[in-house]
Amino acid sequence: MKDENEKLEILFKKYDTQWDIQEMENNHENRFLNKLNAKKKFNQKYLVSLAIAASIVLFVGISMFYNSAVKPNDLKFASKETKQTDSIFSVLIAKELDKIKEKKSPENEKIIGDALKQMKTLDADYTKILQELETNGESKQLIYAMISNLQTRISFLQNVLQRIEDNEKLTLISDEKTM
Repeated sequence: MKDENEKLEILFKKYDTQWDIQEMENNHENRFLNKLNAKKKFNQKYLVSLAIAASIVLFVGISMFYNSAVKPNDLKFASKETKQTDSIFSVLIAKELDKIKEKKSPENEKIIGDALKQMKTLDADYTKILQELETNGESKQLIYAMISNLQTRISFLQNVLQRIEDNEKLTLISDEKTM
């Protein structure tokens, strides 16, 4: 231990003239504090701006969500249960359609295009059922037809989604085999 202290002393004496011992200017501390305060002000302005921008984005996002989720009330004449059934199924159908649209790729383009054409046909049938409900009122046959159409659309979209996923798996397997 004593040897180490002596070695350090020798080392310090050897490089004693090379140490940077320059004194700072008198106003160095003031300049440093001024720069530090300027950065704090800038950071506060930046944070306030960022908070305002985030609030605006959040507001726009929420309003878009509610605008897209709120469907025009096509069933003004229908009972509460019928409206509720329609809204539940409509949300499920929209989610399944979104899932399918997310899977859009050149390999799946034909499947998705055909599925969307079929969905237009099912939508047209559903519109006819709604018109019948409006003119003739609720009856068991019309309610059954409405629910059946909604269920058909959901199961159709689920089948399309499954077919797309199977197609992607086959493509992935064939790509793996060629490597």
